[in-house]
Amino acid sequence: MSRATQPDGLLEVGHFGRAHGIRGDIFFVLSTDRDERAAVGSRLWVRDRWMTVTASSNASGKWRVHLEGVDDRNAAEALAGVKVHAEPLDDADALWVHHLIGATVIEANGIDRGRCVSVVANPASDLLELESGALVPVAFVTSVDVSGGVPLITIDPPDGLFDLND
Repeated sequence: MSRATQPDGLLEVGHFGRAHGIRGDIFFVLSTDRDERAAVGSRLWVRDRWMTVTASSNASGKWRVHLEGVDDRNAAEALAGVKVHAEPLDDADALWVHHLIGATVIEANGIDRGRCVSVVANPASDLLELESGALVPVAFVTSVDVSGGVPLITIDPPDGLFDLND
């Protein structure tokens, strides 16, 4: 049997933890804040194939799922530690990291601030890291346009934010 190639554009959404019980349940550790990734019916790319969540529960912040075709403890244990990918969600109101990295960042007045090279997790507000080394809180993002070839992020930063980098 040949292995399928991972489809383009999938996002890593978590990994499987340890098996639970003898019927194939397994803990699912999300790396996203979107709980619908663990919901019944969610389609996940796991080890070169699509798998569907057929049962799901959350207890104390831990997701326990059952996947179609994983019906015993041995099959669940074989998935422990495996990374899980899924298709991007369609949510126009959300800022997606995969849209931000590589995007051109401009101020509302048209000043080009360069390319976003990463998104840094920060308790107060995640930060866009620009190729210049500047950090811009995502709270200052006013729009993200992904309709063209290179995504475009428009920001409205306060005066002085770039003084150390200019």
